[in-house]
Amino acid sequence: MERRKPHPAEVVIEAGGAVLEGTLTLPEKSNGIIVFAHGSGSSRFSSRNRFVAGYLNSGGLATLLFDLLTAEEQRIDEWTRELRFDIDLLGRRLVGTVDWLQTRDEVADMAVGLFGASTGAAAALRAAAERPQRIAAVVSRGGRPDLAGDEALARVKAPTLLIVGGEDRAVIGMNRAAAAHLRCEHSLEIVPGATHLFEEPGALEQVARLARQWFLRHLGSR
Repeated sequence: MERRKPHPAEVVIEAGGAVLEGTLTLPEKSNGIIVFAHGSGSSRFSSRNRFVAGYLNSGGLATLLFDLLTAEEQRIDEWTRELRFDIDLLGRRLVGTVDWLQTRDEVADMAVGLFGASTGAAAALRAAAERPQRIAAVVSRGGRPDLAGDEALARVKAPTLLIVGGEDRAVIGMNRAAAAHLRCEHSLEIVPGATHLFEEPGALEQVARLARQWFLRHLGSR
């Protein structure tokens, strides 16, 4: 049964030496909270991530969409395109955000999942490696988990789901190479006919369904 649509709240996060803006959405009786790490050149306003977040909310999962870069950094990155690939920086910001959750009474005791898109997937896996007791599950959408690095991938303990479009052939190879270094429970799901952004009819819905099933299964076990 679908739940009543929750009301999102704007929040300010101090993480990794930066002040970041986010949107926190809390359904009634949440089963856990999913933190989104957006991809290259994107933000918390990504229509794709917001769609997935809404689907997770309808399943009783809280969500936090936030900007990994400050407004000034985003302006710089639009020109240089370098910060979106700074996985060390993005990973530290995400770890700081996971730690920040424990300062919020309404979510402090919730199991945490990470949803990473594109380069955000590498940041999510770095954070999972750094906070193994805190992160219950990871999902990557069209991600670059290979950018997390072999050493970090081997330290991830959270069950990890890698979702890739069937037509995104280069990224399929990168995900398979990264999966070979994972020592945790993991799965690679290929969405037939989908390209990198899952823009085809029904493709993003399938991503959202797979992600929700994965998170509910693994966050519930925590």
